[in-house]
Amino acid sequence: MEDDDGIRAHFPLSFGKKSKSQTPIESIHNATRRPTTGIDGSQSSSSLPTNNKNKDTPFPSLSSSSKSWLNSLQKNPKPSTVSDDDVAIGPPRPPPSSDSVDGEDDAMIGPPRPMPDQDDDDDDDEPIIGPPRPPLGSDSEDDFSDGEQEVQHRIPLSNEIVLKGHTKVVSALAIDHSGSRVLSGSYDYSIRMYDFQGMNARLESFRQLEPSEGHQVRSISWSPSADRFLCVTGSAQAKIFDRDGLTLGEFIKGDMYIRDLKNTKGHITGLTCGEWHPKTKETILTSSEDGSLRIWDVNDFTSQKQVIKPKLVKHGRVPVNTCAWDREGKSIAGGIGDGSIQIWGIKPGWGSRPDIYVPNAHSDEITGLKFSSDGRTLLSRSFDCTLKVWDLRQMKTVLKSFEDLPNHYSQTNVAFSPDEQLLLTGTSVERDSTTGGLLCLFDREKLELVSKVGISPTCSVVQCGWHPKLNQIFATAGDKHQGGTHVLYDPTLSTRGALVCVARAPRKKSVDDFQAEPVIHNPHALPLFRDQPSRKRQREKMLKDPLKSHKPEAPMNGPGFGGRVGVTKGSLLTQYLLKQGGMIKETWMDEDPREAILKYADVAKKDPKFIAPAYAETQPNTVFAESDSEEEDK
Repeated sequence: MEDDDGIRAHFPLSFGKKSKSQTPIESIHNATRRPTTGIDGSQSSSSLPTNNKNKDTPFPSLSSSSKSWLNSLQKNPKPSTVSDDDVAIGPPRPPPSSDSVDGEDDAMIGPPRPMPDQDDDDDDDEPIIGPPRPPLGSDSEDDFSDGEQEVQHRIPLSNEIVLKGHTKVVSALAIDHSGSRVLSGSYDYSIRMYDFQGMNARLESFRQLEPSEGHQVRSISWSPSADRFLCVTGSAQAKIFDRDGLTLGEFIKGDMYIRDLKNTKGHITGLTCGEWHPKTKETILTSSEDGSLRIWDVNDFTSQKQVIKPKLVKHGRVPVNTCAWDREGKSIAGGIGDGSIQIWGIKPGWGSRPDIYVPNAHSDEITGLKFSSDGRTLLSRSFDCTLKVWDLRQMKTVLKSFEDLPNHYSQTNVAFSPDEQLLLTGTSVERDSTTGGLLCLFDREKLELVSKVGISPTCSVVQCGWHPKLNQIFATAGDKHQGGTHVLYDPTLSTRGALVCVARAPRKKSVDDFQAEPVIHNPHALPLFRDQPSRKRQREKMLKDPLKSHKPEAPMNGPGFGGRVGVTKGSLLTQYLLKQGGMIKETWMDEDPREAILKYADVAKKDPKFIAPAYAETQPNTVFAESDSEEEDK
């Protein structure tokens, strides 16, 4: 029997496919939980309120047992569920003492109630469990006000993930209508594509594009059917890509030497913004630094449908920094470089004259425009550190101007919440500031600040958006060295999106995934197995080398003495010295040419060659002129 026990120890306890141990979803979301931020953007370590009177004891109005329970809840925000068979839930009710609230003992049942941002549902039918709310006028009333605002507007801020990959600030953001695919463009000239359904906890992009080499990505926009998207870069030509990132076409560039922009076939300088028509999937709108807005048909990349020239106070070209469609696609808004806002209504026979013209709407360039869905409100964001709310029915005066919102990027936008009760915009990091990049939320009706959410202590927030189906907030941030897209969500309020990929663990490598790198053996390529070169080839190679063969220098062609051209007129130093000393004389320069020829006359007569023998009998006598000594003397 003892031998059997020893053998049995080597066998597995169970057979078949074993179930994998899964990490609880609560612990996964606790890992992505972010610290809460106050109204000033400062971050605290817990989402539960604290009392300002006694910082050592966060909850002085509760009993000691309730305090210990809340401290444990503060470490684990979501306690484990208890079965129905258990009778005791939480710590026992504290006895009536000075620590408890007078006259409220009957209302305190079980542990205190957690904060509203941790509740799954806020139903009115549920019984009130926990201590009552502090009376009016107490110091702790302000501590609960921030949590009440988050529940009232249902802002998903409890958890956060970051879609990284860019090396510079992320300047463009686009989420498709279903919320499954996210596009981010950056100053590093690239676009990264993220898919929540196919992404795991590593949060890696499945594709990277470079639309235009050496040009920053400034705007991205999905089509109404989300099968294509528009990419606007710093070049003069916008591009259309399909859903998988394949290039479908590039719009034509205009002639830069034509003065009138209406006669050009396209933009002539860098683009600044672009947006797809909200209803029609064949129409897009682009704006450029050349001072024009153009409407294009995506089915024809060689021609444009309409050219819009903004109204200017002074003659010249002023860039159009941003553009936007309204909800129905019946109006176009443009933010001009001189700080004016111009709106055109699309109707039969419309032209470049704007229907609404607001001069000096901002004191600096406009970076973002956004229409409300009801067509009554227009939001504008500018370099002058302001966010302004306009009533389209009365554009002469601004409804509200929110100040002290730093902005250093020309792509900083403004957005609405899904119910359009909140306004969102990001702020840039200033040199002397300690708050970092913030996401500011404002109430549309009360026109007041609701919250400032700290996104990054060192990076500026540029683009932001609140997806209606996912109920998740997207904010792009970055600086000169890094960039990413921050996704804020709440497990109890948000659906899909970040919840899908965070809970999906990366796939572990198995034995089947192992691939051995092939090793190719070629023995003849090794030095040991190489054939030794023959000596004959070595000698031939050495003979061709002038240095190894000691080949003498070839004589130079041309006039000279001794076949050499140079100052010495000779190839030897001795000849040069003899010539300079007068020992070698050149007599042909001092000889008469006539005498030089006549000295060979007797030789030619005695020994004629070639032609002379044939004409020996008939050859006339040669008569030479006698030299006149007198003429030579002259």
